[in-house]
Parts: sequence; structure tokens; C-alpha cells
Amino acid sequence: MSRRKRALFLINSLVGGGAERVMCTLLHHSAPWRDEFEMTLGVLDAEFVANVPPEWVDVRQFDCRGSLMRGIAAVRRLTADVKPDVSLSFLTRANLANILVGPRASVISARAHTSYHLGSGAKGELSKALVRMLYPRASSVIAVSDGVVHDLHANFGVPAEKLVSIPNPVDLTGVSAMAQHAAEIRVPGPYVVTAGRLVSVKRFDLLIRAFAAAGDSRTLVIIGEGEERAALERVAKDTGVAERVVFTGFLANPYALMAGAELFVLASESEGYPNALVEAMALGIPVVATDCRSGPSEILAEKPAGGVRGVAFEAHGVLVPPNDEAAMTLALREMIGSGRLPAYGERAAQRAKSFDAAAAAERYWAVLRKAAQISRSARENHAPGDPAIAE
Repeated sequence: MSRRKRALFLINSLVGGGAERVMCTLLHHSAPWRDEFEMTLGVLDAEFVANVPPEWVDVRQFDCRGSLMRGIAAVRRLTADVKPDVSLSFLTRANLANILVGPRASVISARAHTSYHLGSGAKGELSKALVRMLYPRASSVIAVSDGVVHDLHANFGVPAEKLVSIPNPVDLTGVSAMAQHAAEIRVPGPYVVTAGRLVSVKRFDLLIRAFAAAGDSRTLVIIGEGEERAALERVAKDTGVAERVVFTGFLANPYALMAGAELFVLASESEGYPNALVEAMALGIPVVATDCRSGPSEILAEKPAGGVRGVAFEAHGVLVPPNDEAAMTLALREMIGSGRLPAYGERAAQRAKSFDAAAAAERYWAVLRKAAQISRSARENHAPGDPAIAE
């Protein structure tokens, strides 16, 4: 009897971010492939664990402390030990290490709009140069949206035949079940909710100002933690709504609180694929989102980003241009407490069914199995001593 193939998963950490949640969601929905693959998860940094993989996954923890060089060394050791037939990595640092020293069948996942995410300046340009040099060498590149696919092909030279767009797997059943629990905190009265790491790209500052300008008496609930919290609290104070803005910090179960909201708002300047947006939709919450370069428009309007002016009432939710405080203010005024909310809630829930985790996991595994098979065929058919594919 032949041995099971081995699949190695790589990620920077298991903190409370979207990519980390998606990695664990994917693994939890990978049980149907256990008879075919042994699964190992390599976690590069020793940080707070907020997302927990299945107990049957072999987890290997490192302490690379954000260093690419340490990450490369860790992945080299892990690859030598596990001897995987195929690997899948999330996030840029893990992706680079995977391509450099992972197995021949190295699949990477681009979680964000790469051109924006890596920024500018010397560090950003160096990171972009590394992506431009290495990403085309991966066996396959899974992008979370068509916008990310376009960016990687147009700006980083990833061949079109290596690119595939797979939406993030969303555990719709799990989200709904967790929403039935008692919320960790109580928020009196009707409220609007948003969620994500408190970092500048999420533009919670703009949302707070738009919320203040909208002039409604509801509460704005911001679920998440991050380095921008103190600055955002000052924005709430300066705009006179500090008493109506609730910062919850990190919540192990955000869905119980999210489920009670009248409206979910995403104000980001850039996204790859906004998990929290789809999770809110799965709970039947109407949504307003920015038409950033990838993600929301594909989800809410089923079309590429970039065409929105003012407030656009799309098929599955409302879109406004990014960084447009006036448009966001108008969208909040038009939606909060309006007769549009019930219909948009129903449309949101119906659209969310398209992103069920089981279907997404099948697509991920189709890519992994294909990469492993191509690599195996290359090993079996290469001429002895061929340097292009020698071990």
C-alpha cells in the first residue's frame, strides 16, 4: 500500500486576522482529503493564537519574529523533515519562503491587492521586487479575487496560466451557530457595526467622521484591536460621538454581537477579499462597502471594481468610492433606519451562500492535487541529471 501524500501549509502566525481565520477554516474543511494527504501546518511566528486548526493537523511552531531570513531557514528545515509533495502558503513572507525553499510543487495564496499592500518607499519597493522575481516561479498562485489576479498579472508578471481566483472559504454554518451564543458585551439600542484590525488601511477614522456627520442617534460598534485604537478614540472624541462609538477590542466570537446590528459597514481603502463583509452578509445584515480595488464590487455587484461614483445601490449591497467621506455619510443616511434594510438583508444572505467553505475547499484541493501530480510526473519523466528538476 502506497503512503499518503504529504501537504504542507505555511502561514506567518495564527493571530486574529482574516488570513489566519481563512487558513484554519480551510483546514477544518479539509477532512475529506485526510485519506489522501497527511497535513502539516508550519507557523513561522510565536504570537498569540486566536485561530485554532483541527487537532488532527500536525502543527509545527517557530519563532521567526517577523524575519524573512529566519522564515526561510524554518521552512527549509520543515521541508527537509516533512518531505511534502505539495505546499500551500498564505501571506507574502510565508509565500516567499515557500517558493525559495519549499517543495517543487509550491502553491501560494495572494490575500491582498499586492501593489497597494506592499506600499512605497525603500522597503515597499524591495518587497515588490522580490514578489516580481519569485511569484512567477510558484507552481500556482491562488488569488482571493479577480482584482488581485489582474494586479499580479499586470504588475508582477505572474503568468495567466498560473493564476486562479478562489474566494475565501466562509464557514457559513459555523458563523450562524456562533451568532446564536450570548454576546461577550452588550450594546443597548440599535447599532451599526464594523470589524477588522485597527490599522490605517481600514479607514475607521473616515467611518467615524461619516457616522458623526450622518447625525443619527444610533451607536457605532467597532470590533477589533490594533495600533490605531488610541488615534481612533481621539477622532471619536473630536467629532463629538465618543459616547456613541464602542470599541470592543478583540472578540473570540464577534458574530454574536454582529448579528444584532442593523447595518454592517466596510470603509477600507484597500482589500483583497473582505472576510468580515461576507460573514456579516451570511447573518442577513445589510452592508455598505467601499469600492476598493479588489473584493467588495465582485461580492456586491458581481463586476470589477472602479466604476462607482457617489452612492451605488447594487444587487447585493451598497458601494461608495474609497476615501470619500461625503459619499459614506450619504450612504449611512440613506440606509440607517430606512425601508431598504430588510430587502438588502435578504439579498446579502442569499449572496453569501456563494462563498460556502466546502465548495471553496474543493477548489483549493483541486489546485493542490494538480500541482502535486505535475511535480510527480516531472520527477518520473526527467532525464537523469537534468538540473532543472533534480532534487
